[in-house]
Amino acid sequence: MEAVWLMSWVLGIVPLLGWLLWWWNELRYAAPLKLKYSGTGARLPPGHMGFPFLGEMITFLWYFKVLRRPDEFINSKRRKYGDGVGMYRTHLFGSPSIIACFPSINKFVFKSDDLFSLEWPNVDIVGHLSLVSVHGKAHARLRSYVSNAINRPDALRRITTVVQPRMVAALQSWAEKGRLNLYDEAKKVTFENIGELFVSFEPGPVLDSMDKLFEGLIKGVRAQPFNFPGTAYHHAIQLQCRRKLETIFRVELEKKKKNGNGDETTNDLMDGLKQIEDDEGKKLSDQEVLDNIISLVVAGYESTSLASMWALYYLSKYPNVLQKLREENMAIRKNKKRDFITSEDVSKLKYTNKAVEETIRMANLAALVFRLATKEVEFEGYKIPKNWKVILWVRYLHTDPENFDDPMCFNPDRWNEPARSGTYQVFGGGPRICAGNMLARLQIALLLHHLSVGYKWELLNPDAEIMYLSHPKPVDGVEINFSEI
Repeated sequence: MEAVWLMSWVLGIVPLLGWLLWWWNELRYAAPLKLKYSGTGARLPPGHMGFPFLGEMITFLWYFKVLRRPDEFINSKRRKYGDGVGMYRTHLFGSPSIIACFPSINKFVFKSDDLFSLEWPNVDIVGHLSLVSVHGKAHARLRSYVSNAINRPDALRRITTVVQPRMVAALQSWAEKGRLNLYDEAKKVTFENIGELFVSFEPGPVLDSMDKLFEGLIKGVRAQPFNFPGTAYHHAIQLQCRRKLETIFRVELEKKKKNGNGDETTNDLMDGLKQIEDDEGKKLSDQEVLDNIISLVVAGYESTSLASMWALYYLSKYPNVLQKLREENMAIRKNKKRDFITSEDVSKLKYTNKAVEETIRMANLAALVFRLATKEVEFEGYKIPKNWKVILWVRYLHTDPENFDDPMCFNPDRWNEPARSGTYQVFGGGPRICAGNMLARLQIALLLHHLSVGYKWELLNPDAEIMYLSHPKPVDGVEINFSEI
């Protein structure tokens, strides 16, 4: 009898338990909504919600971390559920979600800031009063200043002058070292330049300590807000990376207020934030200034470092592109009396700027962008339920062969024609498009100029595997031999 009972349990209860686990999220989240929408002509996007609590996270990690073929996550859904309008329901990162991976739906979500609130980054880390956290008039006011401060022609001219000396010095030191880890070196020079541009900090012990604190902060930004030991979020909050950084910046802010009586400026971003006034003449509070300085460093530090690393990586893989860069940049260098070029010179480097766009497209530094539906939304017959996450799968826009021919080939000449509308969203879109996009482009173009006219390098591990979380980079951080031409 015991054997019969055991066999019945195995053949009956275990499959039933497995069925319940597999369909639990479907029954909990999708079934009530399907019933609600029946007869209305609208429906939920196709897909499956996965297991309780975990959802499809195991599948996500399987493609991103184990197979290291992240685009197959979306391709598998297209094969199973069809193309539709590029939306699929799922349960990821602890929430019922809608994946958006086609240009039209991504554009719709990016532009509809009134329907979809910003779900990432964690506001506890970047600050509740920062540009990425506020909405409405406060967002418009901050965005207007930040955009003008770093994107106006006169601002770009100043930035070009400020960043080149450290960039040139860094390349010379790389050549002296010979062998180096490119990711580490790119982070160092990027952070030094950001320190100068944003707060007029010079290299030294303070900047070194800030570098380590920002490293911990950035790891916590994209992490789930699980506040217990061992998590990145806990490290960023409980180990007080955020508080210590705010203390350092507050000291600098008080110095500026004391030395300049609030009126004199040194033309860095902190000075500019201090001077913002709304229509009623009201300036930003000290906390608003601090939150925005921290959030802007977070936005510009890691992404620019990684883009610089990928630029050298791709150029080593595509010597024909590097040769064209050398020819263009040597031609403009012949007419210069000194080592540095101007922002006007950069605008004339047509092929170099196409190589910048191709680097950013291929690097896919922000694979996913998160929004939260603040109300029930309908798009082309499909419902996006209120309080569901919308995960904009930006990476897939840039790697889908329907959007770019031979998408995994590094080909700056593809930018002889502009990308089809909605297919190129490396900086997001709509009213929250990255305010520092021109600054990032300029810094990479300047780096490519000085690299191509004076240096050569080779990858030590050309076949190194790529890791895709939390940001894509070769597992070795790009080890290279670097020397002068």
